[in-house]
Amino acid sequence: MTELSSPIQVIVLILDLFGTMAFAVTGAFKAIEHKADIVGIIILATITGVAGGTILDIMLGHFPPHSISDPNYVIITTTTGVAIFFLYPKIQKHWNLFLKFDALGLGVFTAIGATLAYQLFGMNFLAMTMAGMLTAVGGGILRDMFVNEIPMVFVKELYASASFLGVVVFYIILIAKFQIEVATIGSIVVTTILRLVAMKYNWNLPKVRG
Repeated sequence: MTELSSPIQVIVLILDLFGTMAFAVTGAFKAIEHKADIVGIIILATITGVAGGTILDIMLGHFPPHSISDPNYVIITTTTGVAIFFLYPKIQKHWNLFLKFDALGLGVFTAIGATLAYQLFGMNFLAMTMAGMLTAVGGGILRDMFVNEIPMVFVKELYASASFLGVVVFYIILIAKFQIEVATIGSIVVTTILRLVAMKYNWNLPKVRG
């Protein structure tokens, strides 16, 4: 990620690493479901954890991406993959764990992308939306494609929509003249809760009826 001034730099870094871990959990779960060995689990955990941020870094011209230049990202995804490999027999019945981590990762990466866009482009809503949603859904799309599934973002309850609304909340909080830290946390909370509620009550956007 880009260099940011304190204290938001510290907040974004912590959230970025935490979000990487959260999405890595979802990648590891998905790999195990598809009978991958431990190497496959680590690879899919890493792809899921860092893909969104890596794509954003490349689009913003940050070379090499932080997922490559900073070993902490791969250390986190590898450790997460190994941990899930050994813990899976005890937690395999807790499918909701996968979904909750996915929702949390969605919220964290939405806020991170929007925060970085704000730091670079100011109050540009389009930039915030593109950065927030790309960072949030990129890893999940690649995760599902690697196991030959339709990406969750295209079929599940309010997935990309939850990310978009998280960016809207981020933007509104900044318009209201609150600190960027408040906007970042607010975006995470709204996106995550909206995704969890949508899953619980099966909220969906309209689809074409055949």
